[in-house]
Amino acid sequence: MKLARFGPIGAERPAVFAGETAYDLGGLTADIDGAFLAEGGISAARTALENGELPELDTGARTGSPIARPSAVVCVGMNYAAHAAESGSEPPEVPILFLKTPNTVVGPDDDVTIPPGSERTDWEVELGIVIGRRTAYLGSPAEAMNSVAGFVVGNDVSERRFQLADSGGQWSKGKCAPGFNPLGPWLVTPDEVDHTGLRLRSWVNGQPRQDSSTADLVFGVEYLLWHISQYLTLEPGDLVMTGTPQGVALSGRFPYLAPGDVVELEIEGLGRQRQTFVEYSPDAVFRAEEGHHG
Repeated sequence: MKLARFGPIGAERPAVFAGETAYDLGGLTADIDGAFLAEGGISAARTALENGELPELDTGARTGSPIARPSAVVCVGMNYAAHAAESGSEPPEVPILFLKTPNTVVGPDDDVTIPPGSERTDWEVELGIVIGRRTAYLGSPAEAMNSVAGFVVGNDVSERRFQLADSGGQWSKGKCAPGFNPLGPWLVTPDEVDHTGLRLRSWVNGQPRQDSSTADLVFGVEYLLWHISQYLTLEPGDLVMTGTPQGVALSGRFPYLAPGDVVELEIEGLGRQRQTFVEYSPDAVFRAEEGHHG
């Protein structure tokens, strides 16, 4: 099943798809958020859809993030061997974790502001995991899928000077500008995708950049969730970003992003994104930050 949210920033309408048709979930829930996921919302939406209880929804409006603003965005670095190599590193022996702030999460086609002074803004197509239940201290990776509400396309936008040169030893300075995590267009439930072999691709101004598969993850979805749960508690509606494959500007093979550049990202079965990168203005950043629902 595919879930999505449509409408202006802060006023998105929750929806569920049957084929190409979207149906309004507004009579069932105010939003696709942690409470909805934790309280059996996906099952209720499926039942209401099957019973013909939902009205159609016009999707001509803006597409929002398929989940409302999460309480946490947990990210994994260097999780494809080839990307680690292009970054000048060996694949990690244990997962590298860092955090993004929740206000990085925006819609899949929203403009992304390049921070003032930035000369090294970069793209990263990633498989995102949406958490469906409170998750802590899992006994083994085999338990992990019980915590997964679904999967999403994400762009872990990064500013490499902030991340590496100005970091002070951690990466989040380069990861947390408002709008630095476009998400969606859909939340797709695990029964509809094989997360172990999804093709990930990205383009800049129509030119191919990344082309890989989740089969090449150093640490797979189940292991990551088990590992993360040993150190922090994931809440329903939280987002885990699993890392990006090779083909980013950090490799030195491609230029960094400039105002007017268009980035497109796609993961097989999870949909496609398209963002225009724009020059900084205080108004644009304020609009991104005031959208409490992403």
